[in-house]
Amino acid sequence: MPLSRLNEDQYKAATTPYGQNLIIASAGTGKTSTIVGRIGHLLANGVKPEEILLLTFTNKAAAEMVERVAQYFGKQTAGKIDAGTFHAISYRWLKRFNGKVVLKQQRELKTLFRSVFEKRSFSHLNSESEPYGANYLYDLYSFYQNTEMSEDFETWITKKQPDHRIYALIYADVVDEFEELKLQYGFLNFNDLLIQMRNICEQKELGYKEVLIDEYQDTNALQGSLVDAMKPPSLFCVGDYDQSIYAFNGADIGIIGSFTKKYEEAKVHTLRKNYRSTVPILSLANRVIAHNERIYPKELEVTRQNAAQPPKLLVYDELFDQYHGITEMIKSSSTDREEIAVIFRNNSTADGIEAAMREQGVACRRRGGTSFFDAKEIKAILDIYTLMINENDMMAFIHLFEFAKGIGSAIAKELFIALQNVGSGSLLYGIFSPDTSISNPFEKRKLNQQLGLFDDFLELGSAGRFGAMGFDAKFLKNPVLKHPKLTKDGAKFLFHFTQLLRSIHGLKQPKTIVSKIRTSEFYHGIVDVLSSKRALQADGTIDERQKKESTERIHNKSQILVELTRPYSEHERFLNAMILGSQDLTQGEGVHLLSIHASKGLEYKEVYVIDLMDGRFPNRKLMVRGGSLDEERRLFYVAVTRAKDVLYLSFAKYDKIKKSDFVASQFLYEAGMMQEDEVYKKMLIKEEKRKEKEEAAKAE
Repeated sequence: MPLSRLNEDQYKAATTPYGQNLIIASAGTGKTSTIVGRIGHLLANGVKPEEILLLTFTNKAAAEMVERVAQYFGKQTAGKIDAGTFHAISYRWLKRFNGKVVLKQQRELKTLFRSVFEKRSFSHLNSESEPYGANYLYDLYSFYQNTEMSEDFETWITKKQPDHRIYALIYADVVDEFEELKLQYGFLNFNDLLIQMRNICEQKELGYKEVLIDEYQDTNALQGSLVDAMKPPSLFCVGDYDQSIYAFNGADIGIIGSFTKKYEEAKVHTLRKNYRSTVPILSLANRVIAHNERIYPKELEVTRQNAAQPPKLLVYDELFDQYHGITEMIKSSSTDREEIAVIFRNNSTADGIEAAMREQGVACRRRGGTSFFDAKEIKAILDIYTLMINENDMMAFIHLFEFAKGIGSAIAKELFIALQNVGSGSLLYGIFSPDTSISNPFEKRKLNQQLGLFDDFLELGSAGRFGAMGFDAKFLKNPVLKHPKLTKDGAKFLFHFTQLLRSIHGLKQPKTIVSKIRTSEFYHGIVDVLSSKRALQADGTIDERQKKESTERIHNKSQILVELTRPYSEHERFLNAMILGSQDLTQGEGVHLLSIHASKGLEYKEVYVIDLMDGRFPNRKLMVRGGSLDEERRLFYVAVTRAKDVLYLSFAKYDKIKKSDFVASQFLYEAGMMQEDEVYKKMLIKEEKRKEKEEAAKAE
């Protein structure tokens, strides 16, 4: 039984009676073993595996826990446990209830959102504040969905951003139209999964006897409302308020902080024994995090009593001296490369350390920046594939046609709707067999000055202007070519698109389809756009050598996607795996280069936390935009507690490129690595003034 391996604190938590239980599990205290022990206790006491729901923040974490349960109870029993992320569980339930689910990543739906936003004009409104751009407004709306459970978007944004009150009505109408389009075409993003799952829970009991939640400190209001709607007879929530680092994504530390107020009969268990870090490393982490307010009392006991190397401060005169110096240290280290991590707060830091390592031939892998599946060249292939099996996917069409010269999101949307109109509702018919009797296939413009909608659609053009471009006669008869803003480059792009769809229509194997897409003329056009953009110099010219290298990298990436198709023989299984599972896939080998958020839950023998300069870490800009020093301090705590044996903290005094001076991070003073001086005192005064200003703003 997994219970036999637990210490006294873990055992008490794992065998606690049914009810509302909160387990405070600090870094390295064995929370996974405790959760597995709890599941073992439930199974041994007659709870059926299908009556257990395990919610985690990565599918990988869920799989690892289920695998450990299987070691004791067998794969058949463990496989019946409902385990996964909030989104994966919701996706499975929605598939069960609604059948087909067209899931889209948040970043993908920004394309559709832009197509709605770009039709708006704000020029008729007089305001000192510039209106938000489409991407930022989308992010605000996503944050709103995760955090606000009662107010409508217009009211919420007016309260949060009073200087944008004049734009609030237009913003809200953009959101309404966007939601209508999603409903019309059946698109769901990750927030929608949770919202619809919550609706199911409010109407139906799901049959769970206990819900276990890992990383409870990172839940947001939307996730919390979903758990409330489930009304589970028993809750087992595991988390650590000192590791709550997702406020930017709506995570609310108040959820874990108010657990005992929400549930009057709740029991709080604390795991006190740390098995990961040495005494000096944990002592440093505790000195810093002690500056944050204590929500629940806890005192950690270090189990590793062997002689240990104290954390070391590395100070460099110049920023890139730091990156090269750390690279040299890693080269001479006896620690296995896979057991070394370089952890950073900002992605700009990652670029510098990665360049230094590659320059000196140190193998490394990077997480926390742009992933393989986020790359535009990979997304384009998946968008083409998506349209082949779901011709109603307007968003995939818009995303692709943004690569065409002279075609933005709004025009791409108009072309899509026009193709459906001439195809009697079918995009494919609109491409292959358009109704040429329709003279004007374009949707009538909605006009409303108050909502920023004006008529900018000119008179229809003539398809004859494309006659000398070598297109076949059938293509030239398509009424969509009459769009007045369609350029020759845009028409050529559309022609190659129709050729590609014809070539892959009806194919059954994912590998064959991806191979055909990556070698098509249409995709080569996209590759040319991307490689040219990536080789663009400051003077506007293109570096041909750099463009060639970029093209090769793109083709190498697309070949990797071909390899990823091998396990799949069904279209939907392949595409869903690329969407739901992509975040857990990593590439490369060697030293781990990690953002702090990507390092969460991991541990390494040797850790370097770099760029510890005031302004960079803590990141003062993000603090001004709604973050806090407490959150930045929790980020520091998470970063240093990834280290098991060796910890280096580093900072540089000067950036020769930006010609700016740096001072050491406030956290280095709090950690006792720097002696308190005038610089530190100024930081404290500045922070005190910031807090006073913040409190005054709240009072207003």
